[in-house]
Amino acid sequence: MIDRNARIGLVLFAAYIALYGGFMLLNAFAPSSMRWIPALGINLAIWYGFGLIISAVVLALLYGALCNASTSKEESQQ
Repeated sequence: MIDRNARIGLVLFAAYIALYGGFMLLNAFAPSSMRWIPALGINLAIWYGFGLIISAVVLALLYGALCNASTSKEESQQ
């Protein structure tokens, strides 16, 4: 079970790193694109930043649900 939970955590961490890496690459190589205002008068940097925060919370909740499901499955088999 611990190995399974660790694998789940690493996969979700890799997904977040990809999102964050995109943010950093965009800032490093196309910083002027962050001034673009896609909606509601808020620039891309703010939208992307909030997206990163929300995705971190969603991934944490997903991790908790997946690990809890595996724990519940093992308890019911015993």
